[in-house]
Parts: sequence; structure tokens; C-alpha cells
Amino acid sequence: MGAMSPATITLIPARLTFLAHPGIKVSSIFHFRSPLPRSISAMATPQESSSTKTERVVIKGRVQGVFYRNWTIENATQLGLKGWVRNRKDGSVEALFSGSVDAVQEMEQRCRRGPPDALVTGFQVFPSDDDPGTGFHRKPTL
Repeated sequence: MGAMSPATITLIPARLTFLAHPGIKVSSIFHFRSPLPRSISAMATPQESSSTKTERVVIKGRVQGVFYRNWTIENATQLGLKGWVRNRKDGSVEALFSGSVDAVQEMEQRCRRGPPDALVTGFQVFPSDDDPGTGFHRKPTL
């Protein structure tokens, strides 16, 4: 078998284009075992970007004094969400999450478990049209 040129992957927003040696099936060169990273999927088409979900959540249980807010900031940032998190005087934690439907749903699931030292006993979700701002940050206790 003669020497072949390496295949090239060119990333174009919302699609992938593969260029390979003539006559070689791309499927015989590449085998993707997992979905593309979220950072690549951030290049949404205009239709996809209109499916932003914003919700406010209230988490009850042992959620203060266990680094729940810092954990929330790390997870929300990892998922590319905008919004905020804060402690409430009643002992609960409140947060606003805004982003893709999938990312918001994933954050809900993560918050239902919380960080290792938390014990979540209640979780409420409320649709919201509040402005999430830019990035994800901590707000003062309310």
C-alpha cells in the first residue's frame, strides 16, 4: 500500500467537513466514540440559539456551609450557563440558570445531588424571564 496524505478535519459552524485522500472512505479513517465537546457545540445556528431556557431554582436541605455556591458556580461555568447563585436567610440556596435547554436540564440534575457534603431534601423550579447577565456569579444573601 502506498503512502497516503493525512486526512484533514475542517470545523465549520454547525457542521463538520472531512477532506481525505481521493478514493478513501472517511468512515474508514475516523471513528468518533463520543459526542463533540460542548465548546464545539457552542457554535449554534440561529435556530438553535433561540432555544435558550431560563429558570430560577430553590434548593433546600443541608446546602449552606457545604460549599454549595462555589460548587454551583464551577458546574454552571463548566456547562456554559449564565446567571447567579445566592444563599437565602431561610437556609436554602437560590439560583438562576440560563442557557441551552440541555445545559439547564443537566444543571438541574447536578443540583438535585449537590456537592459531596450537601444533603438536598427539596428542589423547586420556576420558569423565569429575568436577565441572567453575562457569565455566572455569586449574589449576596437575600
